[in-house]
Amino acid sequence: MTVSKERKAELTAQFGNSPVDTGNPKVQVAILTERIRELTEHMKSHQKDFHTRRGLLMLVGRRRRLLSYIKKNDIFEYRALIKELGIRDNIQ
Repeated sequence: MTVSKERKAELTAQFGNSPVDTGNPKVQVAILTERIRELTEHMKSHQKDFHTRRGLLMLVGRRRRLLSYIKKNDIFEYRALIKELGIRDNIQ
């Protein structure tokens, strides 16, 4: 259910300023998006797994807060990030 080390390294290199820049909000959003996609696939076959559902909702909330922070600071960076990740723009 977790993102592999190799995939995290790829995301960090792709979205971060350096290959070890894991604190960058864009990198955190990319890793959270990967985890959300995995958990969404899990929930399709295990509808009654309420512990995973709660974890998924918590991850979505965390990603939403990070996206609102990015949008508040740099709207162009936000638009490029959501376009690259393929997520909808529903942050107020």
